[in-house]
Amino acid sequence: MSHTDITVALRWSDQDANGHLNNARIVTLMEEARVRWTRAQPELAGFRGGIVVASLSVDYLAQADYRPEMVVAVGIERIGTKSFTVRHVGYQGDTAVFDGRAVIVPMAEDGRSSRALTDAERGRLEASRFIQAPGT
Repeated sequence: MSHTDITVALRWSDQDANGHLNNARIVTLMEEARVRWTRAQPELAGFRGGIVVASLSVDYLAQADYRPEMVVAVGIERIGTKSFTVRHVGYQGDTAVFDGRAVIVPMAEDGRSSRALTDAERGRLEASRFIQAPGT
């Protein structure tokens, strides 16, 4: 059980007028890290009917500066009956600059309603449990 570090490139447009990362761009960085993380782990692929983000939250822990890249630690924090929570912790050097969570819901095959996680899906998610990231 651990997290996976994903290095994401920062774009010039990610910064605000003061040279800090724009708070709204943090959500985009979380999404990029989450999608890359999911695609790199075949055990997390294959949710029949797809998945959607039902809720998103971000705690801004420190000022994030515009740099060429940053590391986002990604892993599963919680597994429920009909959803699971993906945790994202962004780092610049050894400093955690944000701690975000996305609640993910698997969709039924009709593409409109949610469904319960299967036992097999729960087992695959369990293997990706997030452990305490350094500095958080």
